[in-house]
Amino acid sequence: MRVLVCVKRVPMTGGRIVLTEDAQEIDTAHLGFTISPHEECGIEEAARLIEAHGGESVVLTLGAAEAEEQLRDAMALGIDRALHLDSEGSEWDGQATAEAITNAIRAEEAASGTFDLVFFGNESADAGGFQVGIRVAHALGRPCVTGLKGIAVEGSGVRCEQEVPGGRDVYRIPFPAIVTVKEGLNLPHYPSVPAKLRAQRQPVDTATPARQEQRLRKLRLVVPESRGKRAEVLGEGPAAAERVVEVLREIGVA
Repeated sequence: MRVLVCVKRVPMTGGRIVLTEDAQEIDTAHLGFTISPHEECGIEEAARLIEAHGGESVVLTLGAAEAEEQLRDAMALGIDRALHLDSEGSEWDGQATAEAITNAIRAEEAASGTFDLVFFGNESADAGGFQVGIRVAHALGRPCVTGLKGIAVEGSGVRCEQEVPGGRDVYRIPFPAIVTVKEGLNLPHYPSVPAKLRAQRQPVDTATPARQEQRLRKLRLVVPESRGKRAEVLGEGPAAAERVVEVLREIGVA
């Protein structure tokens, strides 16, 4: 079995987000970087599938030279090999990203055999475009199911589960296939120190793809206004009890 996981280097978004002066990028001077949470689950699932069924797992990213850090993090979690498509520091739109990944998959499969399953995160934690995995599946002519919270290999295909109100939708698709997964698919484990050290010594295959002519144009980024927090004083002492009961009724608790 061969499995590919596509990941993206994204800023850690737990802190305050600040834009550059031209409103074209996130100012990352004081932010760390990581892999999108959805993609962390894709890495974990790929490692588990290879452990259970044998074969090879590969991680791929399109990004700046610094994105090698995220590839090594993935190898520390059990991925066998890494492919780095060097974007030379620029941010690519969804269409250009999908084309570069599609070409890389074709080249890799011509050399080493078809990937039975390709994982994408449902969306990246920064741009949230929801489109790269679907574009790659369309270009390769492969079945694709998105937003998965459950995956199981069944014979020559894969069982896919989507969470919907009241239950789950189940799809069965044949290999080779492409899926996009969501956080909660599994519980990613933490890499051990020896695994991190081994990952630092493993080679990373690097290529610099040609960027196609950009057909999507970004005007500017906007940071949504924060709602902030609000506190309401309901009263003091026993006199506040009546108002507390009213509030509980308003929110449906009492």
